Amino acid sequence: MGKLLSVVELQEAALNIRRNLLELCARQNIHIGGDLSITDVMTVLWQYQMKYNCKNPRAEERDRFVLSKGHASAVTSFNQAAIGCFSVEDVINEYATDGGRFSMHSCNLVNPYVEVSTGSLGHGFPVACGIAAGLRLKGNHNSRVYVVMGDGEQSEGSVWEAALNAVHLQLGNLVAIVDCNGLEADGSLEEITSLGDIAAKYRALGWNVCELDGHDIGVIKEKFDDLPPVDSRQPIVFICHTVKGKGISFMENQSKWHAGRMTNEQYWNAVGQLEKANT
Repeated sequence: MGKLLSVVELQEAALNIRRNLLELCARQNIHIGGDLSITDVMTVLWQYQMKYNCKNPRAEERDRFVLSKGHASAVTSFNQAAIGCFSVEDVINEYATDGGRFSMHSCNLVNPYVEVSTGSLGHGFPVACGIAAGLRLKGNHNSRVYVVMGDGEQSEGSVWEAALNAVHLQLGNLVAIVDCNGLEADGSLEEITSLGDIAAKYRALGWNVCELDGHDIGVIKEKFDDLPPVDSRQPIVFICHTVKGKGISFMENQSKWHAGRMTNEQYWNAVGQLEKANT
């Protein structure tokens, strides 16, 4: 399946991902708030940026993806469906079913397009660092490793241990993406573990830091286009400022929609809002 190249194409693709998420959320309990906050970034990453062949998901020359924010599995699966790994109907019909390939956290035991099984916050990022280091040891200077984290996840100590090691090992093939929507399942970051300026912390450790609007597809695409060469020596982090539940008024900035299932009335309300905003 060919890559989407224009901003307009990617905007339409992100809209389709949101439609799919709403349909699934009307049928199942999913992590809808965080799925919607990272939708735009994930759409550009999977449908434009990543070097990945769904017909050969273990090709050595592929880019690797690790969902450290493991609960954003639905938005990942729908983007993989968009590039031909499976169908949208597969995701919707198999989600949270016995023997299904899709659930509230990604699992590589049942889904070959999942690089690493994740769910426990703070675990995926160190694994991604290890994969990036392994590629360097094998002499692979063409593949990148992308890892998506939540901002609440930044309170895990393992994140900062990995961040230090990535700088020490000069892993310029590693691109970390932090979904900064300001909310966790139990409340705001300020209420639970105040993290201050996350970007400043990564800069202090020696990372190449890029702050951006995580809902501006033109900017997201531009920042991916401007990545330094894969064989550079400084790891890169995108600090993406986002809104939890983006696009749906009754979900935006609401911790209670960290996970949930919509009623039929809420579904049609949400669909109407989405379509109205994109006419």
